[in-house]
Amino acid sequence: MTCTTRPLSPGISRRELLQRAAGGFGSLALAGILAEQAQAEARDPLAPRPPHFAAKAKNVIFMFSTGGASHVDTFDYKPSLFANHGKSITIDNWQGKIGEFTRYLKRPDWEFKPRGESGIYVSDLFPHLGEVVDELCILNCVEGDHTGHDKATMGMHTGSFNFARPSIGSWVSYGLGTENLNLPSFMVLAPAAPYAGAQVWGSDFLPGCHQGTHVQPGPDPLPNLQRLSASEALQRLEMRLRDQVNAAHLQQRAGDAALEARIRSFETAFGMQREAPEAFDISQESEATLSSYGLKPGDTSGFGWQCLVARRLVERGVRFIELIDTGSGSGENWDSHGDMQAHAPLAKAIDQPQAALIRDLKQRGLLDSTLLVWTTEFGRTPYNTSADAKGREHHHQVFSSWLAGGGVKGGLVHGSSDEHGIGPGENRVHVHDLHATILHLLGLDHERLTYRHAGRDYRLTDVAGKVVKPILA
Repeated sequence: MTCTTRPLSPGISRRELLQRAAGGFGSLALAGILAEQAQAEARDPLAPRPPHFAAKAKNVIFMFSTGGASHVDTFDYKPSLFANHGKSITIDNWQGKIGEFTRYLKRPDWEFKPRGESGIYVSDLFPHLGEVVDELCILNCVEGDHTGHDKATMGMHTGSFNFARPSIGSWVSYGLGTENLNLPSFMVLAPAAPYAGAQVWGSDFLPGCHQGTHVQPGPDPLPNLQRLSASEALQRLEMRLRDQVNAAHLQQRAGDAALEARIRSFETAFGMQREAPEAFDISQESEATLSSYGLKPGDTSGFGWQCLVARRLVERGVRFIELIDTGSGSGENWDSHGDMQAHAPLAKAIDQPQAALIRDLKQRGLLDSTLLVWTTEFGRTPYNTSADAKGREHHHQVFSSWLAGGGVKGGLVHGSSDEHGIGPGENRVHVHDLHATILHLLGLDHERLTYRHAGRDYRLTDVAGKVVKPILA
């Protein structure tokens, strides 16, 4: 397989359909136009491509909290959990094991308050997000398939809980291309890799040019971008010679996707020399803007930096941006087994930046065309093994996520868990449904966005997934 544009669905492509539909001399003209388009797409597999239907969103900022944020301590308000704290219950699933287990309900460590005009209950962990809750569409009945960090993280990113598959960002890049050929179409801003490592932004069997580019916050987020040639003119001469040698080399090895991806990476790298330093230079922002994200002049890291850079990348046409707020280090993420108070500093680190990002995008007229998603790999148990336990365990049966902008309704809670937040109640949203909805908002039909690999047409949602239509604006 080569890194070229392929039909996005089984059967004939749009190009073939138009050629067959046209007749007479008009068909010859159309064939010429389509041939030129095919050549242009073959030259650059990241060239922008039309969606399947009219899109609500053009870009995605996907924010991932590693470790498992607790739904019942953040967005899923359960009065019964406060009232029944310490009471014993019998459950039939304990960390993936089936049976009958006696456990004890644990109340949230934080109070909830109705916020915004919508009156949606949000925990005191997120006071800043509470101020913009009327922009949020909160999903309180999300469900995954695995209770382990690695597999749950991989499932949230790729739709596959057991085997490596292309990341959602890679699928979006493959389906839509990019609006800025001088920057990668899919970028990941993360201080460290989450559970499952680089698989979460890998392209797997999709052409390598669609994999995510990892940017590590710091004074030099993209090292080795400085030109080594004595001048730009000399570098252009060197590149011209390189292109000729690469073309000849590739001609003898037609169909080598890895080689084509590497050649395309050289081309992107040259464009990044000019555009990336400016995109990551937040010194151009006003002190008021920096302050709104919780930043000071000179800051080059932190989730506020990631959010502000994400806005700047959206402005420059990057299609899919993922922000990961922590890595997989024990005790450094949301995996609060020992004490739920560990959620407090983690929530503080992302609360103000996320609210600032929403306001900033809205003020610049970009919120309607930018879809924001916040999620985690699973939630945390509303119960534990003893009545005085301070922490919570893994809980994939039901948890919370939220979306904003990009064609979703704001000030809405969709779905609910049962009275204690243990299992699904109404309007369950599986991970596959979340993925199908994200693609839909980008104008992509999740059942048509396919890629043939090993004799089978694969897609992000496998053989499942339904668009969550009630949340669409």
